[in-house]
Amino acid sequence: MKKLKLTLFACAILIEGLYAQEFNYLPASLENHQVLSYTQFTISYNEDHEQPDWVAYDITDEEASMKMKRCNCFIKDENVITGSATKKDYSSTGFDRGHLCPAADNNMSEEANRESFLMSNMSPQLPAFNRGIWAELESWVRDQTEYHSKIYVVTGPVFINNLGSIGKNNVTIPGYFYKALLRFDGDNAKSIGFILPHVDATGEIKDYVVPVNAIETLTGLDFFQELPSSEENKIESQYELKKWGL
Repeated sequence: MKKLKLTLFACAILIEGLYAQEFNYLPASLENHQVLSYTQFTISYNEDHEQPDWVAYDITDEEASMKMKRCNCFIKDENVITGSATKKDYSSTGFDRGHLCPAADNNMSEEANRESFLMSNMSPQLPAFNRGIWAELESWVRDQTEYHSKIYVVTGPVFINNLGSIGKNNVTIPGYFYKALLRFDGDNAKSIGFILPHVDATGEIKDYVVPVNAIETLTGLDFFQELPSSEENKIESQYELKKWGL
């Protein structure tokens, strides 16, 4: 009987590990929005705003520790059927071509790093935001992989109180940006969200913590839809700062 219990326990651990490894973390697709998958990330492209609604990826400690020289090779994404934004849309505007999936999270190969510079992965960001608190949040996400085997990330703009548009293609300047994170601690899923105002986002990243379902309400997106329906709302209502080291 003892041997049977141990065998069942081992099987449960194996199944749990496989579930976390194969977990489909992509948000529900929006109608008429093209979904594109690259080496280390997937995007849903919003033609109306000429940028993604979301960019989703997972990251491990191994991936976070990889180093590679930035190619800074920004280029139009020819895979976007309707045509992506271009470098010229950002020229002389005062806005950075802000990565949604960071270049530093795409160092598995030279190809992966180059893909992160596709214009379909960019959103107009004020330099103080892109190089300040947004960069801090990106770094914090990478740091989480030291304590947890894998972090699932969905990130993107919030098109509320927008700041106008730039370029010939009228690329929307979002009013806010978000990140939604999920991890598995054994058989327990933990989530946390962040909503940062594009202007005057000061202080610490913990000041902008929200439950993931608050981001869903603002964006109309459905994150982590493969969580068991009986648990999804409970998991996405969490925002326990201490359990995320904040």
